[in-house]
Formats: sequence, C-alpha cells, structure tokens
Amino acid sequence: MTNLALLPGFLDPVNLLNSFGTWMLIGLLVVVFIESGLLFPLLPGDSLLFTAGLIAAAKSAEVEPFAPLWVLMVTIPIAAILGDQVGYFIGTKGGAKLFKSDDAKIFKKSYLDESHRFFLRHGPAMIFLARFVPIVRTYAPLVAGAAKMPYRVFITYNVIGGIVWGAGVTLLGYLLGQITFIADNVDYIFLLIVFVSVLPILNEIVKRFLASRRGTAAAAAPAADSEPATMPIPRITRGE
Repeated sequence: MTNLALLPGFLDPVNLLNSFGTWMLIGLLVVVFIESGLLFPLLPGDSLLFTAGLIAAAKSAEVEPFAPLWVLMVTIPIAAILGDQVGYFIGTKGGAKLFKSDDAKIFKKSYLDESHRFFLRHGPAMIFLARFVPIVRTYAPLVAGAAKMPYRVFITYNVIGGIVWGAGVTLLGYLLGQITFIADNVDYIFLLIVFVSVLPILNEIVKRFLASRRGTAAAAAPAADSEPATMPIPRITRGE
C-alpha cells in the first residue's frame, strides 16, 4: 500500500492512521465521530474505512493490524451514529441561529430553507444517503435538527445509515483487499472512491448551473418579445 501523493497528508488514510501510533483504533473512531456531525468535513471518511478493512485483512505493508474485523464493524458504526446524534442536537438547539443571514459565507439561511424543502421533497432517506457523500454527511444531521425533522424518524435512518456505511465500507475493504490487483493498486482505488463519492455534489452543481442558465434565458426572452408588441400602438394612434 502506498501513500496518495495526489492528496494532502491529512487526507491520506495511511498517514492519518500512522499519526495515531498505538492509538490507531481510538483515532479512527474519533475521526469518524467528528466527520459525522461536528462541522469538520475535510476528513478521509470512505477511504479511511476502506483502509481499515485492508489492514484488518493484513494486506498493508505499512500498517500492522490494530483491531480484528469484528471490532471495527461494531465500533465504527457506533462512532458514526453518535456523531450524527451530536450534529442533530446541535441543529435543534442552535442550528437555526447559525443560518440567520444570507450574508454568511458558510451558514446561509437559504441553505437551511433549501435543505428543508429537500427533506420535504425526498423524505428522511436523505439521512441515509448522505452517509455516502463527503461534506454532505457532516452537515446533514445539523440541517435535519435545524429543520425540525422528527427525532424518531432521524434516529431510524441514522442507525441504518451508520451500520450500512460504517460496517459495509469496512467489510468491502476487507474483502477486496484480498484480491491481489486491488491490494497492488490501492492508491488508485482510493482516488476512485473519492471521485465516486463526490459525483452527487458534481451532479448538483451542474444542475444548478443549467437551471441558472435557463432562468437567465427565460428572463431575457420577455424583454425581447415586448418591443414588437409596443411598436404598433403609437403608429395606430398617429393614423387616427
């Protein structure tokens, strides 16, 4: 397994794990907890879990196994669920105050309003799906709390998402890590994971861009059409 030269050090899961020394398991769980709901989204969530699975399969030449697979598959979902819980309660207690103005650089009020409409349109499954999207998984519980999503609904999707994401990605790394091709090209696998993870964000950016272009064109069209409609009026008046 090699370090990812294309990623900053703190985004390289191997470097990050090595930085914890003998506290790798605790460090891993803290990172998962923080990224799940404490407003610090720039952490290698998916690739970190995948790497933990690889290490548990003893397929890393740089990091010794620090926990058996079953321990990872139990503790990682717990950390992910608890992180979302904290994010949700931050949202319910003071989240709306964070979104007071559209002049803010990060917590624009329009973000809260749009997220609330998104919940109404797509339902609470957003909490589950957000687990697999970097950055979104960090802010989703906060917005859910600020938007007053019923707690019973939130906790249901939070638990399901935490288990499927936390245990599932780790198990995937464990199973795929035993394939020679995957183990030999794990750096490219990490980049692929990052790319696939941000696809929903890229898709949303493209949709917003196209919608704004259509809106601009639609606003310009009436102005262009209004001029011919007003021209005949003065001519008729002068004829009389």
